Amino acid sequence: MQPEQLVFVWFILSSMAICAVIFGMRYMRNKENMAMIEKGLDPNIKPERPRPAPFRSLKWGLLLVGSGLGLFVAYLMDHTLLYGIGHDVNKFSYRGDDMNGANVILYFAFIAVGGGLGLITSYRIEKKELLDKQEKV
Repeated sequence: MQPEQLVFVWFILSSMAICAVIFGMRYMRNKENMAMIEKGLDPNIKPERPRPAPFRSLKWGLLLVGSGLGLFVAYLMDHTLLYGIGHDVNKFSYRGDDMNGANVILYFAFIAVGGGLGLITSYRIEKKELLDKQEKV
């Protein structure tokens, strides 16, 4: 196929996909309204949104901070303690091509460990707050 034909086929397929998504959304909304009418509820009155979770921001913040710290620790270890293992020390270059990939797993491991520690910290803070509320009551 020529590129001009591929563009035409892509345009047709993407238009059909957009139409299918819009039709699916309308169909599901109509089905939901019909189910509400069958149960005797008014479909114009939507149920209340769930209450905001106050610790969601804390959890995401600690997860990202832990991941960032894990990445930083991995970088420090890679470029100080383990420099001779994952780098070609005979080649002196600032172009960034002195890595042979031996320490790549270190970055993934420390990101996971840091994120996990952040989630554990979040859990402990939430648990402490819950226990404090129960003791006051």
